[in-house]
Amino acid sequence: MSTWTGAARRWLLRRLPPDKLLPEDQPSYVASWIYVFGMATIAALVFILVSGFVLSLNGPQWYHVSALGHFVNSVHLWSVELFFMFMVVHLWGKFWMAAWRGGRTLTWITGVVAFLVSIVTAFTGYLLQTNFDAQWIAFEAKDALNATGIGAWFNVANFGQIFMWHITLLPLAVAGVVALHVLLVRMHGVVPPLDVADSDSQLASPDAAPSETDGDRP
Repeated sequence: MSTWTGAARRWLLRRLPPDKLLPEDQPSYVASWIYVFGMATIAALVFILVSGFVLSLNGPQWYHVSALGHFVNSVHLWSVELFFMFMVVHLWGKFWMAAWRGGRTLTWITGVVAFLVSIVTAFTGYLLQTNFDAQWIAFEAKDALNATGIGAWFNVANFGQIFMWHITLLPLAVAGVVALHVLLVRMHGVVPPLDVADSDSQLASPDAAPSETDGDRP
């Protein structure tokens, strides 16, 4: 008797077998530096989430007056700066490589959505600085948001509401979209360069002995 759990397991194994989810080898062209920035973006995101979790546990007063709080706040800030720098390089690199090729359209779309959601998350982070800059940004943005009609439920002058958006809702959205993006990359494989040769080995293992299938492309 077939069950929905069994059907789900078979569906997942067909689309994401273990050798794709946790591969031992990568295509040879992954040795290029342009493929590093995606992983660097994820590494920066991990630092953002961990430092943000510590900041949220202790609150604004702690990271304004405590030396350790200043340090964790600085780690959070610079992780965000690096996150956006790596993400922009990754996004532009994949744009010029036409990364939506080979049935990877959804992979590209989820990457763009992750970038857009991250911008909103960073905006709410600026509002939580509880200083003059944060106050000025909030009340300037309030008029713009009211003009679009969303100010009634997204009140940037309400610290509690923005705090909840920044530490709960938006991070979950970013993490979810990034996780989906990574899964899609695993499902469809890393996009090859536009000028990759048909004879280019798809396995990046440098000490792997050449075989008759080295010229095959997936």
